[in-house]
Amino acid sequence: MGRRALMDETNTIDERVIEACRDGDREAFRLLFETYKDRVFSIAVYSFDGDEAAADDVAQQIFLKLMTSISQFRGESAFTTWLYRMVVNACIDERRRRRRFLPFGEAIPMNRIVDRRPQEKEFARVELSSCVKAAIAELKPKLRMPILLKYIEGLSYEEIAVVLGCSKGTVASRLNRGHKELARRLRHLKDQVASGE
Repeated sequence: MGRRALMDETNTIDERVIEACRDGDREAFRLLFETYKDRVFSIAVYSFDGDEAAADDVAQQIFLKLMTSISQFRGESAFTTWLYRMVVNACIDERRRRRRFLPFGEAIPMNRIVDRRPQEKEFARVELSSCVKAAIAELKPKLRMPILLKYIEGLSYEEIAVVLGCSKGTVASRLNRGHKELARRLRHLKDQVASGE
């Protein structure tokens, strides 16, 4: 069976690959890794304020853990939902671990955007995108994760609720609070966007 036959139209792994992984099939694990590595890294890099080294560490942990714990996936939800829950928990655990080792009063460094007057529109879009990413990175994890899962990964409220282990109402509430916090953090950009600078 070819690679295409083992994936559905949404570019996700089908049950045969999961079963092959449970049986220790290395090619199936490679396919699983290739299919989900970018999604796992994306969530992790946002969770760690753009720190790609930390995101790489978490992504490696996730795929190593998958090799030993994939048998725990019982199919009660979509595989991606189960995987995202694992990623979210790993990111939260890693952030807690890192916080314990920071000297008293020292904050985790956030990506800051230098205030510049770009000459080109493309550079302005990149800078605006960077500002939005930095604002998302500064949200508390309980507000950041629903935003990432909804807008970066495209999950539904139901799927986010399963990943985060909460109700759909809680997801809606956290998204609403996240939107308000982002609007507050990004309001300085309103005039810049309106004027086209």
